[in-house]
Amino acid sequence: MYNIKTYDSVAKAGRDVFDDKKYKLSDDITNPDGILVHSTPLHGIELGENLKSIVRIGAGVNTIPVDKCTEKGIVVFNCPGGNANAVKELTLAGMIMAMRNGFKAMEWVKSLPDEEVEAGKTVEKGKEAFRGPEIMGKTIGILGLGAIGSRMARACHDLGMKVIGYDPYLPHMRVAELKEYVTIVVNVETIYKDSDIVTVHIPLNEQNRGFVGKKEIDMMKDGVYLVNYARGPILDNDAVLDALNTGKITAFATDFPTPAQMQHPNVVFSPHLAAGTPEADENCSVMAARQTIDYIENGNISNSVNMPNVSFARADGDRICIFHANKVGMLGHMTELVSAGGYNIENLVNKSRQDIAYTIFDFDTEVPESLINQIKTIDGVIRVRHIK
Repeated sequence: MYNIKTYDSVAKAGRDVFDDKKYKLSDDITNPDGILVHSTPLHGIELGENLKSIVRIGAGVNTIPVDKCTEKGIVVFNCPGGNANAVKELTLAGMIMAMRNGFKAMEWVKSLPDEEVEAGKTVEKGKEAFRGPEIMGKTIGILGLGAIGSRMARACHDLGMKVIGYDPYLPHMRVAELKEYVTIVVNVETIYKDSDIVTVHIPLNEQNRGFVGKKEIDMMKDGVYLVNYARGPILDNDAVLDALNTGKITAFATDFPTPAQMQHPNVVFSPHLAAGTPEADENCSVMAARQTIDYIENGNISNSVNMPNVSFARADGDRICIFHANKVGMLGHMTELVSAGGYNIENLVNKSRQDIAYTIFDFDTEVPESLINQIKTIDGVIRVRHIK
């Protein structure tokens, strides 16, 4: 029986993926085999000896101690794309409402006496103050063309916008796919200088903290519209507020408002709601469950943020999965031990990710724990799993 600790609610569709004869899911498990988490911060938790994986039911992993997990051979997964449509939809809604002054107009109408609203004359006379531009024909600059940013690009193109995008980590294959509806630029300054609207779709990490600050805002067009449904600290929020006050930014749409921004009339905000749809919860929960099961039972890794992605069908015998330092001689040392024991390797895969590597040995028979213990003694080996 494998024990999976849940820190937040997991959609029924995700829970149903687990075989209740093999897995127990609960929020009060100690020393679990796996963790499923939405948004609860995990930086202070104990990473027990049994813990094999943590899955973020969503995309951002800034609430998870990724570096510590890597040091202990714990795989951290996320669920890219599972909530992408939900985030795209609210981003579009926030952008349009910011440009068309939708919320300001609504609040103004609500402030009128009932009889004036019913008569309609005051409404007709006052609505001139809330006129805003259409998005059609405008240039939108998209920072990040991953699962969400690429969907935004396609939607904005279909709405008649000129779309330019920046993503230095985009695979070449994806560049070819996206060229149909987005002009990809190699210099991020082009986004700031040429866009009527700038929207942010990059992950939050130390490199991207404060990615858009005063310097970047100063490059933007006067009267630009700024949109952030990614993560709050990606922007320098003080610089955003200053630019709103000077009119450099006409309006700001965000899912992560600061208290000061919430008081500003030109900020459209929501309470971290972008991924909060039943469909997104189900998609991500199912993906999280499948990734957990495939790793625990087979050692396969997909959508990891800290380990190499390795996934292939098992042979008939045992499987040994090894996390180790990515250095010369490691693979040779391990295969020597296997050969010395007289065991035939049916399949072997070795992949690396920066300083860490992951090796899987498949056998056509059972292998003894003595071999596992020998491999554990190799200098540079972080963790060994024996899957029977």
